[in-house]
Amino acid sequence: MSRIGKLPIVVPEGVEITITDSNRIKVKGKLGELEQLVDPAIKVKHENGKIVLERPTESKDHKSKHGLYRSLINNMVKGVTEGYSTVQELVGVGYKVEAKGQVLDLSLGYSHHIFIELPPEIKVETVIERGKNPQIKMSSADKQLLGQVAAKIRSLRKPEPYKGKGIKFQGEVLRKKLGKAGAEK
Repeated sequence: MSRIGKLPIVVPEGVEITITDSNRIKVKGKLGELEQLVDPAIKVKHENGKIVLERPTESKDHKSKHGLYRSLINNMVKGVTEGYSTVQELVGVGYKVEAKGQVLDLSLGYSHHIFIELPPEIKVETVIERGKNPQIKMSSADKQLLGQVAAKIRSLRKPEPYKGKGIKFQGEVLRKKLGKAGAEK
């Protein structure tokens, strides 16, 4: 039984929902417009300011898709009203970041700079304060796109377990290993 799928999605004021016959859902709000194609087996209804999803059978496939599409649509509604944001820190001596429009210029200890062009849906800003690690702050209405871009940036220099150097999310706790000296004792 999908408990997530049964929950109705409350649509706040100022959000327009459009459901086409081909189960394509468009959500439009103050922060943008998002679109999602839903499996034809899942029925989507918009009534009384709420979105309700129904599945035809109790099969495992239908149960899983029921909860999945409810979560995706809920993320879309939340994204166009509140938006999503993420903050990443660059931990390491000489690690630098600079945002030039939609292009990030990263210096991560390699012999060359790394340039990443971000999608236009993502707003980016960099914070560089003396005595603190440089930060990349990104925000977007699309949770999936934001997470994918943040994971791509992190993959350029993952935090290593001995010194903790690399790109990490703010508030992320890294488990450090002892290293060679700890093994001898």
